[in-house]
Amino acid sequence: IMMDPVLPCGPILAEYLSLPTVYFMRGLPCTLDYKVAQCPSPVSYVPRTFSSTSDHMTFPERVKNLLIGLSEPVLCYLFYTEYRNLASEFLQRDVTMQELFSKASVMLMRYDFVFEYPRPIMPNMVYVGGINCVQKK
Repeated sequence: IMMDPVLPCGPILAEYLSLPTVYFMRGLPCTLDYKVAQCPSPVSYVPRTFSSTSDHMTFPERVKNLLIGLSEPVLCYLFYTEYRNLASEFLQRDVTMQELFSKASVMLMRYDFVFEYPRPIMPNMVYVGGINCVQKK
């Protein structure tokens, strides 16, 4: 199944039907896409979403980035609570969102590596940026 997994209804269905999945996405909330791929994303180096910092941070910016990084699990827990309950009920077992999203075979990331901060990626993560752009006239 090829899907954009921002809302986990597709991954729940794919897990239920035991089908391989290909994610075509821009990213998941709380950098969950990097967590499920077991990709390193250190808060001392990689700026968090909404931190408005670059990858060249001063010490106060790194502290701010750390605090945002520490708040992400709480925000993800609140964001995905209903879906986690739905998945547990539908699949008849306890399931976490990280476990559910980690079943992806390939993640086609709609990032353009030119505009993103340098960060390590795993072999099943492929940057396909720029495919949503219209050619300049």
